[in-house]
Amino acid sequence: MSNSAADHAALPQSVWPARGRHTGPDSEEVIRRILRLRKETGALDDFAEPAVPEDSDRRVFEARWRVDDGAVTVRARLTLVAHEGRQAGREWQLVAEAERPWDDGWPSPATMFWPDGDEAGDGGEAAWDYLPAVAGVRLRTVNPLPADDKDMRRVLRDAAKDAWCVNLVVHEAMTPDTLGRLPLVRRLPPGLAHRVVEHRAAPEQFRAVNWALRDLGAEIPRGGAILLPPDPAPSGYDPQEYAVRSVFLDGSEPTELIALLVRFAALPRPAPQGTEEALSDLRDNWTLMTLEEQLDRERKLVAQYSEALEAMTRSRDLYRESAERAHEALAALRDSPAPVAAPVPQPASPFQQLTRAFKGLRAPRENPAPAAAAEEETGGTEPRPDR
Repeated sequence: MSNSAADHAALPQSVWPARGRHTGPDSEEVIRRILRLRKETGALDDFAEPAVPEDSDRRVFEARWRVDDGAVTVRARLTLVAHEGRQAGREWQLVAEAERPWDDGWPSPATMFWPDGDEAGDGGEAAWDYLPAVAGVRLRTVNPLPADDKDMRRVLRDAAKDAWCVNLVVHEAMTPDTLGRLPLVRRLPPGLAHRVVEHRAAPEQFRAVNWALRDLGAEIPRGGAILLPPDPAPSGYDPQEYAVRSVFLDGSEPTELIALLVRFAALPRPAPQGTEEALSDLRDNWTLMTLEEQLDRERKLVAQYSEALEAMTRSRDLYRESAERAHEALAALRDSPAPVAAPVPQPASPFQQLTRAFKGLRAPRENPAPAAAAEEETGGTEPRPDR
């Protein structure tokens, strides 16, 4: 698991993310049928299928509807891609964004694209709620934990890494009856029903499930339930704050557990991997616009073009001013008189060098002899002796 949530951007409270894997054939046709059905019944205002490159295996579907008595508009975008794992089917990612923070009492965006309840036709249309990362684990139902301890540990570890959903682990204190075997998630508000994965540990698996949860820093009470920590966990997160000591599997509404799930889902949480790209795609490449949205978009484009043109005009004026100054400086340089160059000394010729050498040799003969110079200083010569 990641060490810190600081490196991950927070998911806006107005965004509803989900993902899964459809195991049946003709995933695209199933979505198209449900979208048409939702529009006919008035659940959707409209839907669209934006064009994609011909060589792409992606398929994109958009839908728009209103909630809260028509006061809030919700836009959703589902992307269908090929599944890279060994399991069959196609993987889907769904991001919905409302005009204000999400209310779990609103309809689930997943049911705007996928069949729910008796709407499923033949050919496995209802098998759209499998998790892509954990084989055999589904939304909307009870997922018994494997009997093998290592397999149980792997399932819980891989499920905890999938930040697109909330993982609930329930320990059965005793073997439940028919009502107790029904999934608890069916009691959840619509906005949570398709984001919660319910794992069940049998009565004899109490020690094994706590051994498997040890790596996640969590511990489940006997006969209780716990929510797996998000990945990465917020600073100061305490898993025991999100545990319920007793869960009655008798068909009654688990009020305490539902309140805990609602509080857990409302926590500020990091965006799951791939959500930021999907949200940017929803905002930047949205095609299902009303007339008012189209006009508003065109006004924004005109404003952007106007700003760009103004910036180009300013750049052009600055360039022109700089060019004019450069031309003026060049003209002034051409009109100024050229400076007089100082004479460059020429080297002496070989003949001049030879003449200077001879003058140096004659210089001692031009001076008086030492003896004559001495006589001049004494005033004459000394008298000669008599013979």
